[in-house]
Amino acid sequence: MKKSKIVGKKTGVFCFVTVMALGLAGCGEKSPLDPKDPVSLTVWHYYNGSQQTAFDALVEEFNDTVGQEKGIYVEGFSQGSVSDLETAVRDSIEGKVGADAMPDIFSSYADTAYEVEQAGALADISVYLSEEELAQYVDSYIEEGRIAADSSLRIFPTAKSTEIMMINKTDWEKFADATGASLDTLATIEGVNATARAYYEWTDSLTPDIPEDGKAFYGRDALANYFIIGMQQQGVEIFQVENGEVTINVPEEELYRLWENYYVPMVKGYFGAYGSFRSDDVKTGDIVAYTGSTSSAMYFPDQVELEDSSYAIDYIVMMAPVFEAGERCAVQQGAGMVVSKSDEKHEYAAVEFLKWFTLAENNLEFGCVSGYLPVLKEANSTEMLDQVIASKQLTVAPKTYDCLTTIFQEMDGMTLYTNKSFENGSSARKVLEYHLADKAAQDRAVITAALEEGKGLEEAAEPYVTRDAFEEWYLSFCDALNEAVK
Repeated sequence: MKKSKIVGKKTGVFCFVTVMALGLAGCGEKSPLDPKDPVSLTVWHYYNGSQQTAFDALVEEFNDTVGQEKGIYVEGFSQGSVSDLETAVRDSIEGKVGADAMPDIFSSYADTAYEVEQAGALADISVYLSEEELAQYVDSYIEEGRIAADSSLRIFPTAKSTEIMMINKTDWEKFADATGASLDTLATIEGVNATARAYYEWTDSLTPDIPEDGKAFYGRDALANYFIIGMQQQGVEIFQVENGEVTINVPEEELYRLWENYYVPMVKGYFGAYGSFRSDDVKTGDIVAYTGSTSSAMYFPDQVELEDSSYAIDYIVMMAPVFEAGERCAVQQGAGMVVSKSDEKHEYAAVEFLKWFTLAENNLEFGCVSGYLPVLKEANSTEMLDQVIASKQLTVAPKTYDCLTTIFQEMDGMTLYTNKSFENGSSARKVLEYHLADKAAQDRAVITAALEEGKGLEEAAEPYVTRDAFEEWYLSFCDALNEAVK
C-alpha cells in the first residue's frame, strides 16, 4: 500500500532486535508483568452481532494462550453504537455520577481520540513499540495515530476500512442488455452521474403512460467522505492542519464539481437516499448501486423486497469511483484502539494484547467476519487471506471475501488518505455530512411535487441547478464550516 499523505514526525523507541524478540518493555527494560499476579484489562468497543462474536472469540483465545503465559486477562464490553461508546468515554473522563471508570482500552476514531488526548487521558504507546515493530504496520495507519502534540503515537491501528462500490448485478444486467451500458463507465464519478441519468431515462421509458417516473440508480453513504476525498482527488486538502490549527480550504471551482456531481443528480432523481444506509435502498429496489465502507459488504442484500413480491439478486464489487483525471485517492477510515493513561504495568499489558490482536492471522480472522482490512503490511494480500482461511478452517461470506480481495488487488495503486485531527473536527465533519444532503432532500421534495403537478423534470429542476443556485449554497456552506471550527 502507498503511504498516506498525512505527514507526521516519526518517533519511537530504538531497541535491539534481540530485546524486541524477548518481548521486553522499552529499551532493555524487563517486562513489568508477572504471570503469578495477572493484570486485568477492560476493553470498550462498539462491535455488535457477528463482529462482537468474532472479537470475543479472539479475546478468549488470547486469555487461554499468550495472556495466560504473560499474566494478562482481557474482558471486552460492547457499548452499543459508536456514539454510545463516545458518550460513555466522555462521561468517564468528566467523572459524571453513575459513569463507569475509564477502561484500559477503548475503540476510538481519531476525532474522539484527539479530544481525549487534549484532556490528558491517553497513554503514549510509542514507548512500548520499537521502530522495527511500527514499520510492520501500514504507514498511513500509524501516521493517523500520531495525534499528540509531539507526534507520539496515541491510536493503535487495529482494523481499517476504505470504500468500495457494490452493484445489484441482476438489475444492472437488465439495464446493460437493454442500453449497452458498461461497467467501465462506473470507474469515474462523472461516469456514474451519466449512467444514473441514462438509467433514470430508461426506467422512465418502461412506463410511457406515466411521465417522469424514472428510478434512481446510485446512492452514497458518508457524504463527508465524498467531500474530503473528492477534493483530495482534485489536489485540494479541505482541512489543512498545522500544529493542531485548521485552515478551511474550499476553492469554489473544485467544490462546484462536487456539487454538480452529487446535488444535481440527487435533486433530479438520478441518485437517491431513502433508508438509513444505501444497502437498505438496494434491498428495497430504490437504487442499483452505492458507494460505502468495505465493512458494509456483509449488509448487501441477497434479494430485493418489493411491497408485494421479492426476487434474488447477485452482486458486483468494484473500487469506489474517482473524479476524471483525478488522483487515485481513497478514504482511510475505521476506529483504532487507544490505551488509557494509567501505570506501566497496565499500559504495557494493553499494548501486548493489541500487538497480538493485530498479528496477521488474528487480524484477518476478524476481517473475515467484519469486512475490515488488516493493519499489518504482510496481511494485506489475497494469498495471506487464503492461508488464514485454510489454516483456521474459516467460513467466509463470499461478499466479504470478494470485497477484501478487490481492495488487496487494487490498493497498491491507491493513496489512502484521512485528514489530521483538530479541535471541533467532529462538528466540521457533520457540516460535510448533512449541509448539502439536507438541502438536496428538501429541494428534491419540491421538485417531486412539481412533477406531480405535470411539469417536466428539466423545468421543475431548473431553478435549483443553476450556477447562481450553487453560489448561494456555496456561501452558506462556507459560513457553516467556519462556524463549526470556531
